[in-house]
Amino acid sequence: MSTLTKTRLHAPSLDELDPEERMSRDEILALQLLRLQQTVRHAYANVPLYTRKFDAVGVHPDDIRTLDDVALLPFTTKEDLRQSYPFGMFAVPMDRVARIHTSSGTTGLPTVVGYTKDDLRNWAGLVARSLRAAGVRPGMKVHNAYGYGLFTGGLGAHAGIEALGAVAIPMSGGQTNKQVQMINDFEPDVILSTPSYLLTITDAMVAAGLDPRRSSLKAGVLGAEPWTNQLRLELEERLDFDALDIYGLSEVMGPGVGSECLESKDGPHLWEDQFYPEIIDGETRKPLADGDTGELVFTSLTKQAFPVIRYRTRDLTRLLPGTARPGMRRMEKITGRNDDMIILRGVNLFPTQIEEIVLSIEHLSPHFVLELTRPGRMDELTVRIERHEHADGASSDTARAALIARIKDQIGSTVQVEIAEPGTLERSAGKLKRVYDLR
Repeated sequence: MSTLTKTRLHAPSLDELDPEERMSRDEILALQLLRLQQTVRHAYANVPLYTRKFDAVGVHPDDIRTLDDVALLPFTTKEDLRQSYPFGMFAVPMDRVARIHTSSGTTGLPTVVGYTKDDLRNWAGLVARSLRAAGVRPGMKVHNAYGYGLFTGGLGAHAGIEALGAVAIPMSGGQTNKQVQMINDFEPDVILSTPSYLLTITDAMVAAGLDPRRSSLKAGVLGAEPWTNQLRLELEERLDFDALDIYGLSEVMGPGVGSECLESKDGPHLWEDQFYPEIIDGETRKPLADGDTGELVFTSLTKQAFPVIRYRTRDLTRLLPGTARPGMRRMEKITGRNDDMIILRGVNLFPTQIEEIVLSIEHLSPHFVLELTRPGRMDELTVRIERHEHADGASSDTARAALIARIKDQIGSTVQVEIAEPGTLERSAGKLKRVYDLR
């Protein structure tokens, strides 16, 4: 661990920002309209799925005269992408495609995405913008613990680190003890990871007899899964650093669609010069106003190989005015996904709601899983959670009772809680699986 005095990172000055980050709201809107019209024409002319979808609803690219006209366009779903597997969504010939990535494909065929050289250059620039917003500067060492390979996280983040002029440490996911060794030996300034895997790394530091607060890490740029502000505070306390949220998904680009800014840490600012976001009601599919919570939808504005029109992300959030970047809107931290929602005897709940409650109770660790069973006619939910190492039997029992009571009071569901011994639940080595459906 570092013996140096830890200094905080600082936000970029105005002259360090990209020109688009300095644009007014009106300038961003004008740029969005121009790029939306170009993207719609490109997709209609070159992607058979979009040609069919546009024709089916009687809309033509020439009908897009204002940004509000985006509501005329059909949605794109993950199922559309799977039905076009593997390359049916590509809008350029293969000799212009420079790289292919896929989603994890854990629930069926993976979604396949492609990038031209210009796409890769733009992507690297947006990740660099995101890292700079988090306080990363040229010459800083960045430990990249996102998985490399077909998943967009590792290589996408890596390209952004290099585009910024920072020093990439391409660790990838897994090999947790080696992660700790490299952090101890190389003394990186910043770590990129999923928040759940950073918890695993932090636990491994403690197990190795190291104090996480004395590490060289000054910030973590964390994403690829929903996480709460309570978990942010937990990580910041344990590592004595700043934890920032970066947002992205492979179908839209990868990491770097938006990112929190160090000076505000109030939800990711969306890079609206490259993407047009909407919030819709997930059931009626009607657009919602800024400030209303619903499903996040994206239209890409510059992508050549793989343009997406009104892609339904299933992520639940709301759009808010920009703060650190006034010209661009930000989104509230993702509270969950439509397809992560658990319906327990008529009550809707998300794993992040449980996480928020767990982190407010002393003697409980952040390591928990949710198990759905149906022992009789009714579904039951069991929260299996580790106690803190310092918790004895009596304090664990008190914490267990508190968790049951607070879930009932705040969410409205009755759950079972089983206290596990420290270190017995499976640890994240990348994206964490919270819910196990055993029905």
